[in-house]
Amino acid sequence: MRKGNINNSSNGYKIIVVDDEEGIIDSLSIFLKRSGYEFTGVTDPLEAIEKVKNEHFDLMLLDFIMTPIHGDQVVEEIRKFNKELYILLLTGHKDLAPPLETIRRLDIQGYCEKSDKFDQLLLLIESGIKAISQMNMIKEMNIELKDTYEKLERAYMESIQTLRYTVEAKDAYTRGHSDRVSEYSVLIGKQLGLNDDDLKVLQIGGLFHDIGKIGVPDSILLKDGKLTDDEYSEIKNHPTIGAHILSTATIFQDIIPIVKHHHEKYDGNGYPGKLKGEDIPYFARIAAIADTFDAMTSKRTYRDALPLDTVKAEIERCKGTQFDPKLADVFLDILNHHYDEIKEIQEKYK
Repeated sequence: MRKGNINNSSNGYKIIVVDDEEGIIDSLSIFLKRSGYEFTGVTDPLEAIEKVKNEHFDLMLLDFIMTPIHGDQVVEEIRKFNKELYILLLTGHKDLAPPLETIRRLDIQGYCEKSDKFDQLLLLIESGIKAISQMNMIKEMNIELKDTYEKLERAYMESIQTLRYTVEAKDAYTRGHSDRVSEYSVLIGKQLGLNDDDLKVLQIGGLFHDIGKIGVPDSILLKDGKLTDDEYSEIKNHPTIGAHILSTATIFQDIIPIVKHHHEKYDGNGYPGKLKGEDIPYFARIAAIADTFDAMTSKRTYRDALPLDTVKAEIERCKGTQFDPKLADVFLDILNHHYDEIKEIQEKYK
């Protein structure tokens, strides 16, 4: 059985590659070691399961079509004892990838077609490593923050600000956006009569909803021109990346549904899960309206902020397709009768 050697000058991140073609193992060994990663290559998927059970790896690159078992079966076994391993699936052709439902159920973070060129794969790996780095930071934080409830609360808020500012340092549009989405969400929650605990989840979830953008390559996130289909697909990974970053910290569990599902649509045509109607978490449906409203009323590089009447007409038009119709009506009522509160938020976070 062929296995890669450890690179002494590595960056410390360990990647295991599982593919029953030794040529692929050899090529990726050279490529990944040159990129600074510790590399282990395995051609037997059953042995790979045992390796992951007994050794630590940060990321797995996994072929889908293998013998004696396919990649999705490998993941199914691994997820029984390891929920944290970041897994990228390699396919000979995108038509051979497992269905979306399988990818979502097994928490596979992404997949990439095999190619002689590794540029796209390297972007996915770099995004994964960024997410893993943040996840590890949060895990360390979670271990340290078990002394007292007061200390936990204080560190909770500080950690949110630290990670959020990391994203905002990359993406100018995010500056102020997350604050406004947070406050709009709370405004909707108050109109619905939600209790203080629920309002706090909406507040923190709104602040953190775009944290997954830390795993999107800067070349895509900061691009001025129109995104390609592949680049847009990469952007659409940010809710899943964000949820994965937060998944190991118990203090963040309540906001993960907001982070992961704020781009779902009521008719089932959103992402990442294509959830429909009331299958979309309630707080995520609230945040989706707040997020879209702020996007429409913010000035972007390619257009000015939209007039309020246009925004209200768009929300009305998208009731039942993009938005929960009942929640859309609640927000329209706020816009029609409490717009002064909206203006205060906009002035506060210009």
